[in-house]
Amino acid sequence: MSAVVVVWCLTRLWLVPTALGLNVFTGYGRLDPSVDKVYRGWYEVLSTGSFPAHDVTWQYPPGAALPVLAPALVPGLDYGHAFIVLSALCDLLIFVMLLWAARVAGRGLAGAWLWTVGMAALSTLPWNRFDLLVTGLAMAALVVAAGQRAWSDRAFGVLVALGSMVKVWPVLLLIGTRKGRGTRRVWVAAALTALAVTASFVFTMPNAFSFLSGQKSRGIQIESVGAMPFHLARHLGWSGTWAAKDGSHEFVGPYVEGVSLLMQALTVLAFGWLLWWRHRSDLDQAVPYALPDAALTAALLFVVTSRVISPQYMVWLIGLAAVCLLRPDTTQRPVAYLLLAACVLTTLDFPLLYRELRDDGAPLAIANLYARNLLLVAAAVLSGLRLWRATALRSVDRAFPG
Repeated sequence: MSAVVVVWCLTRLWLVPTALGLNVFTGYGRLDPSVDKVYRGWYEVLSTGSFPAHDVTWQYPPGAALPVLAPALVPGLDYGHAFIVLSALCDLLIFVMLLWAARVAGRGLAGAWLWTVGMAALSTLPWNRFDLLVTGLAMAALVVAAGQRAWSDRAFGVLVALGSMVKVWPVLLLIGTRKGRGTRRVWVAAALTALAVTASFVFTMPNAFSFLSGQKSRGIQIESVGAMPFHLARHLGWSGTWAAKDGSHEFVGPYVEGVSLLMQALTVLAFGWLLWWRHRSDLDQAVPYALPDAALTAALLFVVTSRVISPQYMVWLIGLAAVCLLRPDTTQRPVAYLLLAACVLTTLDFPLLYRELRDDGAPLAIANLYARNLLLVAAAVLSGLRLWRATALRSVDRAFPG
């Protein structure tokens, strides 16, 4: 355990001060624009008691107001530095949780190592986004569920609902709940929590659901899987280009809308496959690894079929993979290694090669994006196949032994 603790401390002693813009000679330096401009702008609106209804960059459920407002609770620091300090605290709590879970279960530290190295591979980005909080809630839900105590199902549902009210994706964790009364307890707890949180915002802050209109017009973001053909098409006479739109950089031009519809159709198909897997699986037997493994599979499928792949999505995937690795019998170990490699390529893509990718379509930047996205697609396919073989086919083998 001492080795992973030392590595975690060394990487954070370098990365967190870098995110804070600390310089031994000049003191505080420049912060990431996402924190210093975008989040600060949201904070100024939210602190007046209303959601930023006319801001196209606000595309989150009402619970996202909490991490945006939270830095105001930190005394003695301005908004940006307080935000990063709170993110660092989330990172520490997640790391301690992984160590605790490994020790209680008497298992190895692969999950803690993956979290430590994966976040470091993403450079300063994790501490400049509020995805650490959401990922921590999702990971805590999976760790609590693994305890299989009388209250585990309800606690799992509450934590999933809280995460989903900040960013929607933690709702995907529900796909792997064991069948029967366990699922009903989880869903009731999640629904009641979501209703309570939603009602508290609806009755206290106007425009709580303004984020829904911001999602409808999303196009093909230049880092997504759907954008890959257009990066090559730019060099082959395609008349389209990129534009700052809906809070991201998206392709605009011929065929973009068609690819957008295709990606949405693939998302629906992915959801259909997950429902078919659940129908065919033996989750009623409470396979121990099924819940975290299914969560990672579901998240991967929705990431690779999304019209947007932001770099912070890797925080979600590494977090879910780290929980999977808490169990030696997980089906997702090779998937976790692919995700770790994808983290390195993601950092090369953003911020190192991002300008070349966006403005010039430089061959090196395109090749790096292709490699990263193909790794994610391979991880999604491998994740689904291994989950299916370990769970869905078990019931077939039982029905037709020998």
